[in-house]
Amino acid sequence: MALVNLESALRKAVFSLKKCSPGCGLEILSYKRNRGVSIWKCQDETYMLREHGYLEQRVEVEEGELTKILKAIMKREFPRSRKVRIYSLKDPSLVGIKRKIL
Repeated sequence: MALVNLESALRKAVFSLKKCSPGCGLEILSYKRNRGVSIWKCQDETYMLREHGYLEQRVEVEEGELTKILKAIMKREFPRSRKVRIYSLKDPSLVGIKRKIL
C-alpha cells in the first residue's frame, strides 16, 4: 500500500487485520520508514504487536483491546506525521526487513 492519512490508517489497519488469516499481518511505518509498528495475527482473536522506534517492545493483545493499544502506539510513534506507510505481511519472518530509506 502507498501513503495513507494517519487519521484513516488506524481504521484501515484494524479492518484489514480482522480479515486476514493467522500468520499474516501488517507493518505501519513512518514516511521515512525509520519508526513503526508491526502487527500479525497469532490465533483467531490474538495479535502480536512489535513497536520499533521510540520504544522497542512486543505486546500480545486480544481483538477487543487492539484498537485502543494500537491508537496509543501510533500516537507515540508518529507524533507529527500526517501520512504513514502500510505494508501487508504474508509471513512473520518479513517483519523488520530493510525497506528503502529516504
